[in-house]
Formats: sequence, structure tokens, C-alpha cells
Amino acid sequence: MAAAAAIASLPVQAAEAQSASVTTPAGVTTTVEFFTPRTARVTKTVNTATCQQSPSLVVVAEPQAVKVKTADTADAKTLTTAEMQVTIDKSAGTVTFADAKGNVLIAEDAPARFVLYKEGPDKGDYQVSQGFKLEADEPIYGLGNLENGRLSQRGEHRTLMPGNVEDGLTFFQSVKGYGVYWDNYSPTLFSDDNNVVSFNSEVGERVDYYVMVGGNSDGVIAEMRNISGQVPMFPLWTYGFWQSRERYKSQDELLAVLNQYRKDGVPIDGMIQDWQYWGNNYLWNAMEFMNPEFPRPQDMVDQVKAQNAHMIVSIWQSFGPETKPYKELDERGLLFNFSTWPQSGIAEQWPPRMDYPSGVRVYDAYSPEARDIYWNNLKRLYDLGIDGWWMDSTEPDHFDVTPEDMATQTHLGTFRKVRSAYPLMCVQGVYDHQRAVSDSTRVFILTRSGFAGSQRYGTNVWTGDVTSTWDNLHRQLGAMLNWSMTGNAQVNSDIGGFFAGSYNTDGAGSGARNPAYRELYTRWMQMGAFTPMMRSHGTEVPRELYYYGKAGEPIYDALVGAVKTRYSLLPYIYSTAWQVTNAQSSFMRPLPMDFAADRSVWNKNDAFMFGQSLLVAPVLKANYTPEFEKKTQTDEDGWAKGESDPSVRNLKNVDFTREVAHDVYLPKGAKWWDFWSNNSYDGGQTITIPTTIASIPVYVKAGGIVPIGPDVQWAEEKPWDNLTLRVFPGANGQFTLYEDEGDNYNYEQGVYTEIPMQWNDRSRTLTIGARTGSYPGMLQSRQFTVTLPDGTSKTVTYTGKKLSVKL
Repeated sequence: MAAAAAIASLPVQAAEAQSASVTTPAGVTTTVEFFTPRTARVTKTVNTATCQQSPSLVVVAEPQAVKVKTADTADAKTLTTAEMQVTIDKSAGTVTFADAKGNVLIAEDAPARFVLYKEGPDKGDYQVSQGFKLEADEPIYGLGNLENGRLSQRGEHRTLMPGNVEDGLTFFQSVKGYGVYWDNYSPTLFSDDNNVVSFNSEVGERVDYYVMVGGNSDGVIAEMRNISGQVPMFPLWTYGFWQSRERYKSQDELLAVLNQYRKDGVPIDGMIQDWQYWGNNYLWNAMEFMNPEFPRPQDMVDQVKAQNAHMIVSIWQSFGPETKPYKELDERGLLFNFSTWPQSGIAEQWPPRMDYPSGVRVYDAYSPEARDIYWNNLKRLYDLGIDGWWMDSTEPDHFDVTPEDMATQTHLGTFRKVRSAYPLMCVQGVYDHQRAVSDSTRVFILTRSGFAGSQRYGTNVWTGDVTSTWDNLHRQLGAMLNWSMTGNAQVNSDIGGFFAGSYNTDGAGSGARNPAYRELYTRWMQMGAFTPMMRSHGTEVPRELYYYGKAGEPIYDALVGAVKTRYSLLPYIYSTAWQVTNAQSSFMRPLPMDFAADRSVWNKNDAFMFGQSLLVAPVLKANYTPEFEKKTQTDEDGWAKGESDPSVRNLKNVDFTREVAHDVYLPKGAKWWDFWSNNSYDGGQTITIPTTIASIPVYVKAGGIVPIGPDVQWAEEKPWDNLTLRVFPGANGQFTLYEDEGDNYNYEQGVYTEIPMQWNDRSRTLTIGARTGSYPGMLQSRQFTVTLPDGTSKTVTYTGKKLSVKL
């Protein structure tokens, strides 16, 4: 390419500085500064002398010492590191980015645009925008968890900001191996027109963005986390199964659910108590159990723990006027005055009785003092032994938005200016305070909204209150995969969807007996088994598995089978979690991450890699009850309205064991093994397989080593002293088994073990390397049973020393 050749041929001189600035004739100063050899920050200011320099809320890294060479000509200035080249045009101030060989990756399309606020609450700031040229067929990924049903986000036009069911995030990455993070927190219009993508932010002090040249998707994510924070380890138990609903109305009801799971022998680790345990809307989010149906909260928590389970509770970012935190925050002017949930003080009545306003107000999470007050009140629940936090409405809920609302002054400027950073500030307050109190247990936060940098605060973002439809099931997969591509590794969705009332065709709660919902719930559960958090939740239809039949019945067996599959994979999942923390990897990996050379997967949104070895292709359509989906009525936004057509009420005698064909595309560049049947396939083809309601199509990449754990009722019931190592030949492969104490931060000081494993395909030998590290209570000796798809098996005793297993 001509541009690449021009860049590569520039005369180069050594330079001391790792940054450079150019001021154009129009008076715009463009500055390039390297944070790493692969990451460059670009800022553009109109008046450098008077420009505000507020620190980044997302970027926590300081620039490293980077060797930079410069080439300075009359027309341009080029900075070159070992990994990338950045060229500033001296006339226009536009910037071009290339790899180390001079191959152009992305370039600005035109000078940045600034519109000065001459008056009003944002006076002195600007509306700022910048465009970038892309190739016509170049897919990009990220932008948050948009539920548009696509993997590639080309052609998107969307205002990016947090919301209930979508969190727009100003980051994208390309299949070409680079990423762009736009460091602005105001509502930002992303547009893709005529092969130019642009960010247009409502408020900014300057144009400020980062370009990362990772070489591949993992490299881009690593660079993004290098600047915005790494992913801490979650407790082992958080990777088990979670049960929730909107909502358990008493402590007896919550405990009865857990007791039934234990009685039925269905594995479970987490129970979640949703809202209203505080009593009423005037006591909204009091951070105390004041509802008379929860008279002995400490006893409830103790009983949950006695059943070897854990409990988290719903906490919000707003407070009712009769609560202690409200009064403390109000005295200090730390509450906002816009409309939020709940709007009425009268609970459980729809539409809300606006003649009885709730008085609930959102708190100023941007304020360190406000975050202190929040934690000081939350500590009442922490001291009860609550194991984690379900931080709801972290976007936050904001109704009937007015310009005056957006002009609300926060600790960091107008609400408009820092709008998208609100969820980041919320989780920071809880994470930092809990870490300051104790490192004996890991912080676990389930949050409805997130932003760039949320990953560093122990958060798992769920995709919001979505309606229970097949279309939405499919959309969740694309949303979660794109969220993963922003560097936020932890993500999940409400298994079964949140609003399921359209399936109640025979009275309240009857959806649990409706074959149409049973099919949808089962498929959602099967997909959920291969997400970072497996959590069943929703309203209008009960979600506990025992409402869906009994052992020996196909739906019940399929649901329980998905949960047991999850538990059998815990050694694989927890080891993958360590790779996320230690090696900047990802749980849910869109196929272009690992098979970028296969153009067939560039926009494939119905399959993904789970960790490094497993390809999951969940069933995402109704095979047994399609007529219900066709006749269920929804509004233009996809929300269910009213009951479905009466003609679908007679969905009885559905044979869920009937085989139905399902197509799976297996990417080029690998051989594949069916996880269940051990059949093998070449990549680069679509195969058609028979499925029943019990089927979860999963394939293992050749060379994969997948450890299988014991049959347990909770994550830590049994030690991993007799693991099966399933090896899938056809290529060399490696895997590292990770173990630690399960729930503290000692791993940060090196208190953990790793057992490296390597498969040599030519010699058919698995080498189990010497164990490194140690932790209290670690196994000194264990058995590994190594198996191949052809049934070959060998059991060895491992004591931490290197050994080879020839098969």
C-alpha cells in the first residue's frame, strides 16, 4: 500500500522523548504519547494553555519507558516503536497508525471537530468528535453489549451510554489486530458511514483516545487491560450454579428453595435475594433487613452457609427518604434530583401511583465522600456475612430525562460530562472499601451496567432485564461476546430471560408448565453453562428447576444435565479464570479471536470458544414449539404485551426426545472433536448433527486438554484428587491446571500452584510437568486418568514431579 510505503521510507533519527506534539495552522495541538510499545495516546486541544486536564477515570496506568525513534519532515512527524508507527500530518493534525513494518492499520479521516460551549453548565468545554477510515470489508467488535443481534458492529449508529439492557462503551477492535478506546464519559454518538467510523461526544475537554496494536485480539485486550486495569480472581464458588428470582418474599422462602435443591441432589452454590427485603419504597435500599418477612437475617445467612452455599443481596444506587444513607447524603448535598426507580411510594402497583411519589433519589457516586457513606451503610450487610453484591441500577435508572437533569452538578462536573462513568464509580466504591477492610474473601459484584475499566473492580455485568423470547436469547450471545471484546471478561444474562409473562397462558406462573417456555428455558440454561456466571433469574414465571418436572422427564433431566456439565468443568473453568487474570485471556471468545483468517466466522454470532479449547454452538431456536414464538405478541421494542394467542395454549404432548437436525460450522485451521460422541471432523465445514432437548453442541479443538472434575453438590465439596484429563489428538496442545485457596487474595502474593501439561501428538505422549508454587492445604498427591477419544486410558499417580504418559 502506498501509504505504508511512504511511512516506512521516512528518514529515522533517534529521540529521547516518547511523545511529540504538532500544532496546526488552525491552532489545534495534536500530541502523541506512548504508554507501551503497542499503545499510543492521542490528545487534541484547541487552546493548550487554558485546556482543563482532568485525570482519566478509566486509564490507571502510567506511561512506561518506551524507546521511540522520530522522523521529522516538512509535512509530517513520525514516531516509531518496536511494535508500531504513528504519523502526524503537520498541516491537518490528522494521525495515521501502522504496524512495525509500516502497514497502515487505521487513520483519521479528517481533523478533529470542536464546538465550544460559550455558556451554560458546560461552559468552556466542547462537543468533540473524530472519525477514522476503515476498509470496506473490515469487521469491528466491541462497543459494549449492544443487543442488535450482530457480532460485527459495522454499520452501527448508536448513542453509547449505560442503560438497563445495553451498555454502550467507547471501544472497538478490528480483525486486523488493533483497537481504539475513546476516553470520554459523556453520551457519545458512534456512527459508521461510508467506511468512516466516528465518535461524537456531547462534552469533552479535549479529544482523547488510545490506539492499541495487539497483533491479534488477545493482544489488543491485553493492552486495554494494561491501561485500564486487570481482572482479579473471583472465588471458586462463584463459578457454580446460582438461583434467583424476582423475588424471594421471605427468608423462609429463600431457605426452602436451597433446601429443596439439596434434597433433590441438584448442585448449587449461590442464592440471591432481590429487592424489598428492606421493607417498602420509602425505605428503598436501606441496606438493612427491615421487612417483617425477614425477621432473623443473621440466622438466614448462617443457614445458607450451613448448607455449603453462599448468598448475595440486591443493593441499589438510590435511597428512599426514610433511610439512614439518604439522610446522611442529603445533608451533604450528595443526592441527585431526577426521576428514578421506583417512582411511586406504593409498591407492587402498575402503573405507578404518581400521586404518592417515592422520594427515592440517586446518589452522587462520583464523590469520594458519598462512596464512603455508601460503604459505611453497606457494612451492616457485610458484617452479617453476605458474600457479594448484586448492584442493580448502576446505570442508573433515569426517567423523563430533561436538559436540566443532564446539567446536574456532580463531584466531577455535569452529569452529562461524566454520565457513562457512573457504573464505574459505583463499583469502585464497593470494591475499594471492601478490599480496605479485609482480603480474606474476594470481592464479587454482579452489576447491571459497566464501562471501560469495570473489570478491575471484581465485576460481572449482566445484560439487563430482557424479555423471554428466542430472538432475545440469540441477541444475548452477540451482546456477551462483544462485551468480552472490550476487555471486560466477566458477563452473563438472566437465564430464561427476565420478563416471561407471555408464557403464562393458564394462570399466574403457569409458564413453568408451558412446553414453549420449557424449551426456551432449557436452551438458555444450556448456553448459560458456558458463560462466566451461570445464573437463573426472572419474573412472572418461577425458575427453580423442580418446577420443570422430575427425574426421568426430558426437560428436567436436560436442565439438571446442564448444571452438572458446568460442575464437571470447574477445573477447566477455574484454570481459565486464572488465564484471564494472569495472561489477559477471555472466557467467551468470538470465533474471530482464534480464527481471524477464516472470513466465514467474522460475523458468526451463534457459536463461540469457551476458554482455549471448547467451541460451543448452542441451540438458539425453537425446534419443538415454534408456533408459540410466532404468535406471541410483542411491541416494537421487543417487550411482550398481553397474553399470547389462545391457539397456542394447547401445546401438549411435545416429544422433546425427537431428534432435530442442527447445523454447526467448524472453523478452518483446526481439527475438531465432538465433546459427547468423540467423533472427529475437519475444520472449514458445516456439519449437521442430530439433537434432542438434552443436546448441548460442544466441540474440542484438536490438541485440547480438558480436565473433568468430580461429581459434586457444590464447588468445593470434594478435592480435585482424581481428575480425568480428556486429551483430543490431532495437534500438539497445552493446558495449565491452576489451584489456590479458593477465596482470598493470597494469590496476589504468589500463593497458588500451576501444573503445566503438554500433549505431543506425534509421540502420543502427555507430559505433566513439575508443579510450581504452593498454598496451604494443597494436595500433595493425586491421580490423573488420561483418556483419548478412542477409549485409550491410563491412570497415573502424580506427586508434583514431572512425568510422561504415553498412550
